[in-house]
Amino acid sequence: MAPYGSDDSTTADETDDLRAGRRRAARYVVPVAVVGVAAATIGLVPALADSGDPDLPKISAQQLIEKIAASDVEQLSGTVKITTDLGLPDFGGLENSLTGGGSGSGSGDGSSADPTSKLTALATGTHTLRVAADGEDKQKLSLLENAAEYSLIHNGKDVWGYDSGSNEVFHATADDSDGKSKREEVPATPKDLTEDALKAVDDTTSVTVEGTAHVAGRDAYRLVIKPKDSGSTVGQVTVAVDAKTGLPLKFTLTPASGGAAVVDAGFTQISYAKPAASTFDFTPPKGAKVTEEDAAAAPERHSGDSGDSGHFGGSAGDEGFAKGGPDGLNVIGEGWTSIATFDTGGQGIPSGAEAGGDFGGFLDSLGDKASGKFGEGTVFKTRLINALITDDGKVYVGAVTKDALVKAANEAK
Repeated sequence: MAPYGSDDSTTADETDDLRAGRRRAARYVVPVAVVGVAAATIGLVPALADSGDPDLPKISAQQLIEKIAASDVEQLSGTVKITTDLGLPDFGGLENSLTGGGSGSGSGDGSSADPTSKLTALATGTHTLRVAADGEDKQKLSLLENAAEYSLIHNGKDVWGYDSGSNEVFHATADDSDGKSKREEVPATPKDLTEDALKAVDDTTSVTVEGTAHVAGRDAYRLVIKPKDSGSTVGQVTVAVDAKTGLPLKFTLTPASGGAAVVDAGFTQISYAKPAASTFDFTPPKGAKVTEEDAAAAPERHSGDSGDSGHFGGSAGDEGFAKGGPDGLNVIGEGWTSIATFDTGGQGIPSGAEAGGDFGGFLDSLGDKASGKFGEGTVFKTRLINALITDDGKVYVGAVTKDALVKAANEAK
């Protein structure tokens, strides 16, 4: 399978076109699953390509990006897998204490049906999901687990999470004032992940079309996005794009260090037929514990109670990374090697011995000591995102190497 040689890099004019293409892509994006069940680098996972590459007409990178932008798929259903390998250690149950996610009925610390309690489950290993979508107002995602199933359903103004294992329900309401809902907070599908990758396309990026593939029974082109500059932990992003519909079917992010993909996301089966309306219906089962998004403002209720189910106290989709987080967030550099930095105002991160217990062991398993003109600190690492936390509480984080973080901290002194 030879790459097409006509578009092995982007020129300045093509960069402007690519930016225009991704703006159109953002305009036409169709959410095909409800938000909140995947981390920033985690999405609905990839299918292994069928044997044999289809013979398709040649297409340039710009033409393929425009095809993604023009994709008008609003109805689909299918099965996906998600394989994520960030190089994290085995949490051994520690994820519940780290994320504050509920562990089941009676925990008193939240609901196991809250989408955020599922994030760490998708941060490692392989998972199977079922997805369905019918326009912007109806999506469903179901995570199949051992002897249980977790479903996240968006139907009109309602967003429901249901954990069959604990018989718990989480309810939220989409904010119709600006058309946003929690489903927009994190990438949830190959298309979401692709759009995030296209935002990074600039003159520091190589964009090419490198052959074709079969994915989930569909003929697809392979769009390859690579950083040109050294220092990034990203090796390349490969997107399999449906040759007919323009929908991204598979997203694979491989690290610069080599080895298995960090995120491998795609459909194993897909249908563009309209799903049955009943697919998106949900009524809390009798006796289920129901938790509203703001549990403090809306006391937990059980199905069968009288009255309305309640609504959010505010917008469900207007809280970004910085809101409620550290002040003074700045970005050093541009493109793939950009580094976010902020000051916690604290004393850095304690050593494992100081933290003690399981959490201390968790810190030690991730951290490497670092020193330089900035002083001393600890680098917490994954195969994609690394973060330097200095002993005086300054944080440097990005998809860059440890050396790049130390250099940024030294230059900030």
